[in-house]
Amino acid sequence: MLKQRVITALILLAIVIAALVYPSPVPFIALALVMMTAAAWEWGRLNGLSDGVSVGVGAACLALCGASWAAGWLALPLTGLWMAAGLAWVLGGAALLRAGVAGWPAVPRGLRLAGGVLALWLAWLAVAQARLVGINFLLSAMALVWAADTFAYFSGRAFGLRFSKGKLAPSISPGKSWEGVWGGMVGVLVLALGWIALDRWRGADVPSLYSTLAAAGWWLLLLACIFLAAMSVVGDLVESLVKRSAGAKDSSQLLPGHGGVLDRIDALLPTLPLAMMLARLVSTTSA
Repeated sequence: MLKQRVITALILLAIVIAALVYPSPVPFIALALVMMTAAAWEWGRLNGLSDGVSVGVGAACLALCGASWAAGWLALPLTGLWMAAGLAWVLGGAALLRAGVAGWPAVPRGLRLAGGVLALWLAWLAVAQARLVGINFLLSAMALVWAADTFAYFSGRAFGLRFSKGKLAPSISPGKSWEGVWGGMVGVLVLALGWIALDRWRGADVPSLYSTLAAAGWWLLLLACIFLAAMSVVGDLVESLVKRSAGAKDSSQLLPGHGGVLDRIDALLPTLPLAMMLARLVSTTSA
């Protein structure tokens, strides 16, 4: 199992890096589109559809992303769209987590399917726009999620239940603790400060997400990092909620040893659109 996991990770890493560093952003944007289409197929299966019908869900996501690409949306600021996406994730995520696993089947399946496709479309738009801004900006936004997850794991293992009275969401993801969440937030702040220092040291032509936010004020950087780290947890918990409701351990077996695409991008789904929202708002205010 470990060998399979390592081989899959190495192959994926090689593909992603090659697409990322290619002089044109098109290969990486196209790769992200393939991944979102696969995730949409997984979403259909997690919501009780057959493989064949789930292919239709994937095709709908592909068509929506392709249409917005052809219409030139990647070059538009889309500030209003990012604000609407942020509001939907904050309110919708809170409502879903409050209802819990038992509340998910009560949501009409058509609404569930549409919501999933829209979330994947917004995440694709965000990652595409972030790549157009620059590799430094894109990597800094994605690294936020990785830092939050890594620091949460180690702080949860070291301090879990030492300062809080209960788990974060025991009925959804029993392994997560409040100490892990707080540790993840601290980790993101450490990452942000280190990335800003690196930007200044090497004189980066393209600012990172953190340098962009810090230019508007250190207080904004602090609040934004805490907010984005918290929303990455929301994305993770929402996918765990859906899988638990479906009785599935993984979203699929598309990535041997790693589960499915949704398992790898769940925390990115809210974080990337919200990162673009904050960056666009800062740019608009500074203009």
